[in-house]
Amino acid sequence: MAIKQAPLSPRLSIYRWLPGMIASIAHRGSGVVLVLSVPCYLWILHGMTGSPQDFDSAVALLHSPLGRLGLWLASAALIYHFFNGIRFLCLDAGWGESRDMMRNSARVVIVIAAVAAIVLGVLLW
Repeated sequence: MAIKQAPLSPRLSIYRWLPGMIASIAHRGSGVVLVLSVPCYLWILHGMTGSPQDFDSAVALLHSPLGRLGLWLASAALIYHFFNGIRFLCLDAGWGESRDMMRNSARVVIVIAAVAAIVLGVLLW
């Protein structure tokens, strides 16, 4: 009879997906999106400092569907990362450390980010 070995380190597939876990993973994901968006913005800004034709090309890129999607994604990531970062700072300071408060604060941050993403989507399109 073979004995099934437990994993040495917990994996995402064995956890229950609770709001705190989703908020933590989304925080890391939004941070990655923000880091990757910086070179894109620098490239666009560099393009805007050239000739008038380069400026027009950069503006056209920002107004294209791909440019609007990029702006929406980076803006939504920034808003989520900001509010969840405040949540983490409060937890680090010892405020809201109970399980219920951590779950509720994660839910609030997720709802705020979702509403902000919808509003940004309406404004950009």
